[in-house]
Amino acid sequence: MLKKALSVFAAMLVAATVYAAGPELRADHPDTYVVKKGDTLWDISGRFLKSPWYWPEIWQANPQIDNPHLIYPGDVISLVYIDGQPRLMVNGAPPGEPAPDLGPKMREVDDGEAIPPLPLSSIRSFLSRPRVLSQEDYENAPYIVANEEAHILTTDQQLIYGRRFNDGLEQGQQYVIARPTLVYRSVPDGWLWQKDKRRSKTNTWEAADQYRSNWREWIANRGEDVLGYEVEEVGNATVTRVGDPATLYVTYGDKEIRRGDLLLPVEESPLPMNFYPHAPASVPADARVIGISGDYDHACPLGVLAISAGAREGVEAGEVYSIYQPGETVQDETSYPKGTLREFFNPRDKKVTLPDEFVGHVMIFRTFDRISYGLVMNGVRPVNLGAVLKEPTEL
Repeated sequence: MLKKALSVFAAMLVAATVYAAGPELRADHPDTYVVKKGDTLWDISGRFLKSPWYWPEIWQANPQIDNPHLIYPGDVISLVYIDGQPRLMVNGAPPGEPAPDLGPKMREVDDGEAIPPLPLSSIRSFLSRPRVLSQEDYENAPYIVANEEAHILTTDQQLIYGRRFNDGLEQGQQYVIARPTLVYRSVPDGWLWQKDKRRSKTNTWEAADQYRSNWREWIANRGEDVLGYEVEEVGNATVTRVGDPATLYVTYGDKEIRRGDLLLPVEESPLPMNFYPHAPASVPADARVIGISGDYDHACPLGVLAISAGAREGVEAGEVYSIYQPGETVQDETSYPKGTLREFFNPRDKKVTLPDEFVGHVMIFRTFDRISYGLVMNGVRPVNLGAVLKEPTEL
């Protein structure tokens, strides 16, 4: 009993020591760095820190601008020590030198010029066009019941007719025309999995593979928890006549518009990019990779992933997670050779589950109710579907 208590205490002590270690500087870190156009917060943090997600613990907010957490091209980031602790300051004093006179006025800059947290070119198409609706929002969303002249398909500059609008619909209101592309489902562990090849290649994810049960559809759908319905924006429309059905005029369409397409409110502003890389307060239970962008069954750095956890589970933009490939279950054929009595009488002992293997890091950049989008920031091997998320650890 005493040995067990001591072992538990030792494990707790090790965990506390690791947690208390905090940010660790790179051996080759610079003393100062001039921010350049094209940099990201992840890149800059990685120049100074071994673990870029410790950025908030070492960053000193910039008092010279209205939004003190933004960094701009031309800013000089200096590594200084305050009370013996390393800190990064923008336009502060390099070690051993007096601080430059920046004047008493606030800097007048456009937030759009600020350095983003991660490469925008890799996620731009995921910032607005695709959305993930909750099951309730999906089932209650207005939809197109018919097109002008009863056509099955229509394009822009034509009329469409919609139903299921809430009270308060007014002439002139604008809507986004969206088409369902994929249902995200959570399937219990232990099921056989295979990639769903039925997905249309007319959307942003281009046949993004998602795990599906290897059972018949009607059985699978009854054993899965719906996490969300992904939809892709295909056009815009304006209400011209209120009623049931309401009449809308298609002002823009980049694809043919169909009956059954949804009519969603226009999002008021672009997705804010003022988040920063940081470790999560906790890791959602059983958070997995359930979608991969592109025509591949795996993702490499700068690939976009869909994660089976969202705002409901406390996931926030900027959170960094480690990605692990689940260990396979194999048979120990050395101790339990096939065809032997030892194998026959030890069906459980003959199976060994290998440990999970680290594959890379992902940063969350957009969250929905129960789904999040993340970007693979680095990796030692490709990320496969079903990979699990854990607390961030060093490469």
